[in-house]
Amino acid sequence: MDQNYSPLPPVQTTSTLAIISLISGIVSWFLMPFVAAIAAVITGHMAKSEIRKSNGMIGGNGLATAGLVLGYIQLGLGVCLCIAIAAMLAFGISIPFINNTVHY
Repeated sequence: MDQNYSPLPPVQTTSTLAIISLISGIVSWFLMPFVAAIAAVITGHMAKSEIRKSNGMIGGNGLATAGLVLGYIQLGLGVCLCIAIAAMLAFGISIPFINNTVHY
């Protein structure tokens, strides 16, 4: 009985860092904008590096990319908001949610 068994192909696992990046990117939009966005960007880059070095054994490149995009957009919006507030304060424009005085 000569049976030819072909070996099973290696199983590709998903990068844990890619999953953390995506979750952090989503959380940055709802709970902790600045902290979670930084975590999404850092873990996203770490995941992409890990995936690239694994020679196809680790997957999750799309998850890492999604986490990076969500994190970078959130950071960009935060920077734009800070610049807008600084410009309003510099030019003496009243900011409704900072100036809590009631005018009659």
